[in-house]
Amino acid sequence: MSSQYEIRLSGSGGQGLILAGIILAEAAIEDGKNAIQSQSYGPEARGGASKAEVIISDEEIHYPKVKDSDLLLALTQLSCDKYIDTLKKGGTLVVDSSIDHPKRDDINIISIPILDTANDKLMKPLVANIVALGAINCISQIVSKESLISAVLARVPKGTEALNEKALEEGMKLIKESKE
Repeated sequence: MSSQYEIRLSGSGGQGLILAGIILAEAAIEDGKNAIQSQSYGPEARGGASKAEVIISDEEIHYPKVKDSDLLLALTQLSCDKYIDTLKKGGTLVVDSSIDHPKRDDINIISIPILDTANDKLMKPLVANIVALGAINCISQIVSKESLISAVLARVPKGTEALNEKALEEGMKLIKESKE
């Protein structure tokens, strides 16, 4: 990893990507790194375009916005189409398996069933963001597993801790299984 890693989490409003960005930034800070998180929503909030950006660095962060991301998560076709051109050459695209991703041979593309895992395996569509976080961190190793679990548990609603910890594990499992 270079000293700065830029991540863009994109999808639609209501998928919890803003919370996922906050959790990732908090985990990085817990690991002693510098982190900045920002977000934007489409005009509709729920269902409209949504993105969260996180910059994690071992050094001072001089510009608070992601220009070209090292990692792009896309949970909707619209968000993939909108942000694919902002992914660096050599970057990683993580897409839900329901998405037709672009053919780019200069990036790593990982297509995994994030939404189906949340819906069918965990029976809670709302934890797709945490499944995605588990997958992203398994790929990037940007924060320690311990700090990610700690940040998730500090942010999720009381009574959902076990479900969210399971969602993180399932996300990590998706990546391990995709490598086999």
